[in-house]
Amino acid sequence: MLDIELARIPAGAVTLHDARRKTRRAVDLAPFEIGVFPVTQEQVAEILGDTGEEHPHPRRPATGVSWQRAIRFCNAASEWEGLDPVYSFDGEEVTWHVDADGYRLPTEAEWEYACRAGSTGPHYGPLTEVAWTAADGVRTPQNIGGKLPNLFGLFDTLGNVWEWCWDLLDPLRYDDYRVFRGGGFADEAWNVRASVRRGGAPRMHHEDLGFRVARGGFDGPDAQGWSAAADRERADADGPLPLGWTPRR
Repeated sequence: MLDIELARIPAGAVTLHDARRKTRRAVDLAPFEIGVFPVTQEQVAEILGDTGEEHPHPRRPATGVSWQRAIRFCNAASEWEGLDPVYSFDGEEVTWHVDADGYRLPTEAEWEYACRAGSTGPHYGPLTEVAWTAADGVRTPQNIGGKLPNLFGLFDTLGNVWEWCWDLLDPLRYDDYRVFRGGGFADEAWNVRASVRRGGAPRMHHEDLGFRVARGGFDGPDAQGWSAAADRERADADGPLPLGWTPRR
């Protein structure tokens, strides 16, 4: 039994910050569901097979998981439970069918809104009480649920492991890099904030990078703060570039 526990997140709004463009945008969100915990080693082993762990742990976050592998987990978990798979593949190209009701990665807007749970500061509670960080002196990801949850009942959205999102990081500068959020067990407090953005190539994996799943289908070609058209627009060099770099496209 897969046993992914989801929390129902109410409709609301969140403001996202683009540091390169120095812009902010407000995103209105419809209700959706998101994992109460990051996906575990045991869940990945159950759905995808080999995880690189000799004994996959039922309470330890899955790490070393690339964005591509996280996407494939979502589709496989959907099929396991008789849901419509959300993603289709054309080589390395992944298409999100936003009307499908299966498991998927959260959008960046969904992730930040769910993480904040109504809070407006960098953390939804005292960091030592809600997140595993470098201050704890641990050297590996910790069991999920070991710190306090936010007001939506979500555990470990800050600290423990970074979490992949669906969105592109900055297609003008970083091409196909995808966003990950939340900070990890080895990060200082400065990096473990609700607004911090990082990213990596879709096949990159790391010892403090995992993911949690979401669910929710929507009408129209775009959804929950993500837009294919906006991705294309952000990939165009339509203004002055910061000193010291050139676009990859």
